[in-house]
Amino acid sequence: MSAPSPSSTPSDFDQFYTVTAKRLVAAVYAATGDLAEAEDAVQEAYARAWQRWDRLTAEGDPTPWVRTVALRLAVSSWRRARNRMRAHFRHGPPPDLPDLAPDRVALVDALRGLKPEQRTAVVLHHLLDLPIEQVARETGVSPGAVRTRLSRARKALGSHLADPEANADTEAPTPPATPAPAPHPPVCHPKEVPSHG
Repeated sequence: MSAPSPSSTPSDFDQFYTVTAKRLVAAVYAATGDLAEAEDAVQEAYARAWQRWDRLTAEGDPTPWVRTVALRLAVSSWRRARNRMRAHFRHGPPPDLPDLAPDRVALVDALRGLKPEQRTAVVLHHLLDLPIEQVARETGVSPGAVRTRLSRARKALGSHLADPEANADTEAPTPPATPAPAPHPPVCHPKEVPSHG
């Protein structure tokens, strides 16, 4: 790993990291649904940014570059580990994950149901408040494509988050069946006794 040139100071990079890292991990986690993968991707993105620090700061704000690299690394890693992720989804999150509020758990679960490109658009636009034009630049598609992805994602998220059973950990109890009406007692007709006589 090459260090930045003398014109960059480690304190500039350290300050940038301190201000941006936590939010970036949260965004990548929302996009991937895997905290460990998110942390790994973000750390690798910052390591790559450190190698290019002078160039990145000369071009302006390095945040979009680091975010794009982290998301691409996470998606690439996710694709390589698809089978492992399927097992993760089947068996739930590992027990050492920090407890999350139920609404966050529901949101992350709903985001997992989206296609990766839709999930990335939602995270960048709605969670990081980036304008559509910037989301388009960072994802390499047109603003119209971003709008389409957002529209489809919102529709899918709306139906998932509106369905309370979709977020339930256990199956809702089945309401008791209405008892069948009691059978009517048999009607007794007295036998006609023939008269002998």
